[in-house]
Amino acid sequence: MPQPDDHTLRALIAKMSLEEKVGQLFVMHVYGHTATAPDQRDVETNRKELGVDDAAALIARYHLGGIIYFGWAHNTRTPHQIAALSRGIQQAAARALPSGIPVLISVDQEHGAVARVGAPATLLPGAMALGASGSHEHAREAARIAGVELRALGIRQDHAPDADVNVNPANPVIGVRSFGSDPEAVAGFVTAQIEGYRSAGVATAAKHFPGHGDTTDDSHTELPRIDHTREEWERYDAPPFRAAVAAGVDSVMTAHIVVPALDPSGDPATLSHPIVTGVLREELGYDGVVATDSLAMRGVRTKYGDGRVAVLALKAGVDQLLNPPQPQVAWDAVLQAVADGELSEDRVDASVLRVLRMKAGVGLITEDGTAAPDLMAETEPAVGGAAHLAAADRIAEATTTLLSNDDATLPLSPRTHRDVLVVGADPRSPSGTTGPPTSVLADTLTGLGFTATALSTGASPDAALIEKAVAAAEGVDAVLVATYNVATHAATARDHTQAANAALFAALPTGEAGAPDGQAALVAALKATGVPVVALAIRNPYDVARLPHVDAALASYSWTDVELRAAARVIAGRVTPRGRLPVPVRRADDPAQVLYPVGHGLTY
Repeated sequence: MPQPDDHTLRALIAKMSLEEKVGQLFVMHVYGHTATAPDQRDVETNRKELGVDDAAALIARYHLGGIIYFGWAHNTRTPHQIAALSRGIQQAAARALPSGIPVLISVDQEHGAVARVGAPATLLPGAMALGASGSHEHAREAARIAGVELRALGIRQDHAPDADVNVNPANPVIGVRSFGSDPEAVAGFVTAQIEGYRSAGVATAAKHFPGHGDTTDDSHTELPRIDHTREEWERYDAPPFRAAVAAGVDSVMTAHIVVPALDPSGDPATLSHPIVTGVLREELGYDGVVATDSLAMRGVRTKYGDGRVAVLALKAGVDQLLNPPQPQVAWDAVLQAVADGELSEDRVDASVLRVLRMKAGVGLITEDGTAAPDLMAETEPAVGGAAHLAAADRIAEATTTLLSNDDATLPLSPRTHRDVLVVGADPRSPSGTTGPPTSVLADTLTGLGFTATALSTGASPDAALIEKAVAAAEGVDAVLVATYNVATHAATARDHTQAANAALFAALPTGEAGAPDGQAALVAALKATGVPVVALAIRNPYDVARLPHVDAALASYSWTDVELRAAARVIAGRVTPRGRLPVPVRRADDPAQVLYPVGHGLTY
């Protein structure tokens, strides 16, 4: 569809009031599964948090430019419901907004560990799993499928791909959300996913600039600090963002992190003019939309009040304000900043133009500057179709990584290992509609000819649960343990994947390994029974370093059904393991030493 040029978009902006312009810069969540008649509990929560009853009222009050969906906000129950909610939001915008500009509906649908739209939508391997596949084509196809399904639901932007380079195994917020620890490899996958989403007509968002991969703090609850030198930032953090800009990414999301080498002020990147304007716009040459990460996160709220944060973000060069925790406070502060001359209306207009370009790019605005006549031409039957599900299985089969396999324990065969006990962690599914992992693994193995039973022991099993698992292992032929971020008190080291890295980071911590957590104790107790023990890391692949005595170890990089089913097929020998580590695994007792390097992966 032909898109409007800047002249047409500027003519639209010229007709807007200041309030309408400011509204285009806000992206907010709202509780409820419908636009105008949510459940009473959602009405009450909306009144308390947002000062309105529902999505329609939110749009009308703030002349809202964007809405982001979340499962916890009860926006994503079923494909039919999501499509109806999107339709209702656009109808409300058509009624309430003088400009008539549609709302840009977005979601965090990274897949893997972060998925807001669950089954029956197609759930695909996440970033690190795709990195393990080594295939840009898989990454491109996964993004295309995700984009087609989101667009069918009225969602025109995905806050993906993650462009962070995960160089720190202790990173509590990125981990498997990253494609890996090699900057150039991550850059290639970021480019492929941008291409895939674009082919589906869905806008992308590279995150979290200037790079969240080497933090030990979570910006949801703290203000992390990254002490990379400028040279280190250029080498490790910048390449994926440079690649995203070159690929024409639609938006870049900022990180709530302090990077003194880029801005010594102590302000988070989201509020930093030197970082957003100086580095991203001027040095990297990016002129698309810059969006904040959620302004409700603690990392951006440690220094300034919520109103001031919104103003400082815009002054830094940001265009979209995502999820301000006190929307009226942020809205009033921005309007007051314009009235006081702290922000010029021309500065606001520049951000609105970027936002409208992005909306036009995904077909929300026609060539003549009017709202697209049929924003829901696609229908929800496009979601979760047989071809998409088959593609997800095929992609997942290329990701499972076999890390160790003593005495050719794997593959298991129903002839020699018919009775299998599946124990371990059962984290809540990212989508809230699949799992639990031990049951998915047991059911899949049973379907492959085994007699498999599931026993959930959780991520922190106590002595009673360990004893119960040991008793259940009596008489079985093999035990499969699903592990979830096995922890010790060992010092951790940043991952440095090339020889040059070691020179830049010479002082790696080496401390002694501490006492293992409950999962490691569970594995040790099961191993003592004499039954073969296979460990499957269902999130970060570093677990194998804390489980030195298992007979075989694998990594699936997430615990959605598609990745677990693929891992079960690998364990059963129905699929040859092809995944290769996209991050190094370091020794738990000496993190300066690499146990398994990038590219490691066994086969049979």
